[in-house]
Amino acid sequence: MGATPDTERAEALTEAEMKELEERFDPEVRFRPLPKFLAGLAGAALFVLSCYHYYTSGFGIPQATTHRGLHLAFTLGLIFLLFAAWGSEKEPRSGLLRPLGLPLYDWLLAIAGVVSAFYVPWIFNELAFRVGAPLPIDVIMGTILIVTLLEATRRAMGWPLPVIALLFMGYAYFGQSMPGILVHPGASWTNMVNHLYLTSQGIYGTPLGVISTYVFHFVLFGVLATRIGLGQLFIDLASALAGRYSGGPAKVSVLSSAMLGSISGSSIANTVTTGSLTIPAMIRIGYPRHFAAAVEAASSTGGQITPPVMGAVAFLMIEYLGVPLTTILTAALVPAFMHFFGVLVQVHLEAKARGLRGLTKEELPVAWTVFKAGWLTTLPLFVLVAILLSGRTPYAAAFWGISACILVLLIQNVIRHDLSDALKRSVHDLWDGFVVGAKYSLSVTAAAALVGIVIGVVTLTGVGFKIAYMVTSVAAEWAQDVNGWLSVLPFQLTSVESLTLLFTLIMTAVVCILMGCGIPTTANYLIMIAVAAPILSMLGVQPLVAHFFVFYFGVLADITPPVALAAYAAAGIAGANAFKAGNTAFRLGMGKALVPFVFAFSPSMLLVVDNFSWQEFFLATAGAMAGIWMLSSAFANWLLGPLHGYERALLVVAAMLLVAPNLIATLIGIVLVLPVFARQIMDRRQPA
Repeated sequence: MGATPDTERAEALTEAEMKELEERFDPEVRFRPLPKFLAGLAGAALFVLSCYHYYTSGFGIPQATTHRGLHLAFTLGLIFLLFAAWGSEKEPRSGLLRPLGLPLYDWLLAIAGVVSAFYVPWIFNELAFRVGAPLPIDVIMGTILIVTLLEATRRAMGWPLPVIALLFMGYAYFGQSMPGILVHPGASWTNMVNHLYLTSQGIYGTPLGVISTYVFHFVLFGVLATRIGLGQLFIDLASALAGRYSGGPAKVSVLSSAMLGSISGSSIANTVTTGSLTIPAMIRIGYPRHFAAAVEAASSTGGQITPPVMGAVAFLMIEYLGVPLTTILTAALVPAFMHFFGVLVQVHLEAKARGLRGLTKEELPVAWTVFKAGWLTTLPLFVLVAILLSGRTPYAAAFWGISACILVLLIQNVIRHDLSDALKRSVHDLWDGFVVGAKYSLSVTAAAALVGIVIGVVTLTGVGFKIAYMVTSVAAEWAQDVNGWLSVLPFQLTSVESLTLLFTLIMTAVVCILMGCGIPTTANYLIMIAVAAPILSMLGVQPLVAHFFVFYFGVLADITPPVALAAYAAAGIAGANAFKAGNTAFRLGMGKALVPFVFAFSPSMLLVVDNFSWQEFFLATAGAMAGIWMLSSAFANWLLGPLHGYERALLVVAAMLLVAPNLIATLIGIVLVLPVFARQIMDRRQPA
C-alpha cells in the first residue's frame, strides 16, 4: 500500500521545537526573554525560592502566614519580571521608561506585589487586634495586593480567572441589588479587604497554603526526575512492552503517558514530552493525524489523576477533607485505571478496524536492556512512594525524593565524566532544575491566591448554599417529570432520589467543563468545590466522592473543545486539524466522563469510602469496564468485526445501562449486547 499524506514518515521533534510548542499552547510557561543581567537576577531568585522550599520541606516549615506570604511575595515579584503585560516580547529593549530592559510599570508592580504580599506576615503579631477593624494602611495594602494579584494572574494564565474573581467581588459588593434568593446585605470595600486580606479565609487561605507547602515540592521533584531520565525510561519501557501489538505506537502512547503521569501533573507537558515520539510513530503505521494527536492528548490528561503526584489537587484534598494522602492516592487508583483502560480499548479497536500493524522487532527496544541501563533513575520514585506509604508528611516525602534525584544526578555525572567535570555539570544541572521547577510553580501560585478571593466571597456571602438550593430544586423538578415517564415500565428502573442526584451531577459536570475551558484544573477544582460541595452534600454524597467528581470533570476540560489545550498541542505535533483532534480526544477520554457518575452512585469504586462493599465494588467496576468497551466498539465500528448501524445503536444503549450501578439495568444491558456478539461470532465461523 502506497504512502499517503497521513501515513508518510513524520520525524520526532527537536527539544527546541517541543519547548516552542509547549509555550504556544500553555500560557503558564510563556516566559519573555530578559537581558543577561536581569535573566541572571531572576534565575538567582528562582533558585533561592527552590532552595528555601527544599530546606523547609526537610527541616521544618515556618509559621503558616509567614511561609505563605514569603512564597507569594517571591511569586508576584517574579511574575512581573518573567511575563510580559501584552503578548510576548521577542527582544528585550532598554530606555528611560524601561530601566534594565523592563517597562517602568513592571518594576512598580513587582515592588508593590512583594511589599503588599509580605505586609500581613510583617504585622502578624498585631493581626488579632486588627481583624474586623483594619487600619487605613491595611486597606491600602490589601487593595494593592488584590490589584497586583489580578494582573499577575492575567499575565500568567489569561483573562478568565481574573474575570471570575472580579464577578465574585462584584457580587459581594452589590449584594443588595442581586435578584431573588441571591440577595444579601452586601459588603463594603473595607469589610471585603478585611476578610480577603487579613484573615485565613481569603488570599492567605488553604489554596495558597497547599501550593506553598506541598505542590511546589512535587513540581520540583517532577522536573528533577525528568532531568535524570526517568521520563525517558518510562517511554522506552512502554515501547518495549506494548509496541509489538496491533497499533503498537498508540498503545505505547497510552502506557508511557500513564507512567510519566505518575511524576508529572501537567497535561500539556506530558503531551509534548511523549507525543514528540509517539505521534510520528502512530502516523507512520497508518493512524490518521487527528486520531494520533487525540490518543496522545487523551492519554496525557490522565497524568493529573494518576498517583502518586496527581498535580496540585491531591494535596488540596488532604487539606479540605482532613485525610492522609495515602487515602487520596488509594481512592484514585481504580478511576485512573478506568481512564487508561478506556483509551487503550479504543486505540486497540481502531487498530483492528484499520488493520494496523505493530512495531517490528528492529524498531523496538529490549525491556531488560532498557531497565538495566536506566534502573538508577527509578530510585527517587521508589523513595518518594515508600515514604508516603510510611505515613510521613507529603513534604517530607518530597524532600527525600528530591534528595534522591540530586544523588542520582551526581552519580550519573561521575560515571560519565571525570570528577572535576562531573561536579561542574552537576552544579549546572541542579541550578537549571531548581530554576525551571520554580518557574513552573509561578502561575499555579498566582491562581491559588486569586481563587482564595473567590472562596473568601463564598464564605462571606453564603452564596454556595443559595446556589445549592437552586440547583437541587431544578434537579428535583426534572426528576419528578422523568419518573412519571418511566412509570409505564412494568418494573422500577430507578427512583426520584436517584434521578435528582443524576441531574444534579450532570449540571455540575457541565459547569466544571465550561469553567475548565478558561482556567486550569487546580483553580477550577477550588472554585467548583466551594460551590458544588454544598450541592452534593445536600443529596447525601460523601465528601471524598464529591471532590473526586469535580476534579475529574475539571481535568476533562483539557480535551474538551473549544479550548482543548492538550489536544491542540498534540495537533501541533501531528500537523492535524486542532478542532477535529479535540473532538476525537474527548471521545477517547469518555471513560473519564463516565466513571465519575459510576463512583457517585457506587462510592465503593473509590475503595476508601464509608460503608465500603466488595459486592458493590465489583459490580460497579465490571459494569463500567463492560460499558466503556461497548461504547468504544460503537464509536470504532468494531467489536469482533464490523458492525451494522442498528448494532452500534444497541451497543450505545447497552453501554449506558451497563455503567449504571443498578443490577436490573446491568442485566438489560447484557441482554442487548448478546445478539450482537452472537451475530459476530457466527460471521467469524463462516468460511470467507
